[in-house]
Amino acid sequence: MQPSEIPRDASHPTATEPAVLPHGVFLRRLVAHLDERGRVGEIFRDEWPTGIAPVQWAVAVSAAGVMRGVHVHIRHDDYFVLLQGRLALGLRDLRRGAPRGACPALLELRGEEPVAVVVPHGVAHGFLFLEPSTYVLGNSHYYDPADELGCHWLDPDLEIHWPARTALLSPRDTALPPMREVMEHIPAWQAG
Repeated sequence: MQPSEIPRDASHPTATEPAVLPHGVFLRRLVAHLDERGRVGEIFRDEWPTGIAPVQWAVAVSAAGVMRGVHVHIRHDDYFVLLQGRLALGLRDLRRGAPRGACPALLELRGEEPVAVVVPHGVAHGFLFLEPSTYVLGNSHYYDPADELGCHWLDPDLEIHWPARTALLSPRDTALPPMREVMEHIPAWQAG
């Protein structure tokens, strides 16, 4: 299976998908095995064609109404899996010359319908938690504050139509600049 292909099968529901995602962003349906004790399932295998080899993993818990982002990275790629809860994932390609242009997108992810999302560097992304949620995040490079840029989540230039206009943000995310101030730091898209 190619990374961007997700079989559409009613027995394996997936994230609410827009028609087009930013170039290099892809979803991988995961299988959850459910029984009366809960659920178990793989979230990452080195043999899967993800295009990312995480060197660092993090787990986070967020309350309903929390916004994390919108962040964008110069070097590292993210591999994200929502384990529990529900969120809106906003995406916007900031790489000049990207094959699909700016390509804003909004996905709704649900923990009971596990999906892995790969977000390449240069693609801005933010998480608006619609329910209390737990997620894991793998990164292709170790955390480096110099690689952690961002823009304000309600900037109209992002063209992301969030399902809410208010959220709880960190002081850092509250103070993020408009997208136009971040654009000059993002390298142009290059064929890989």
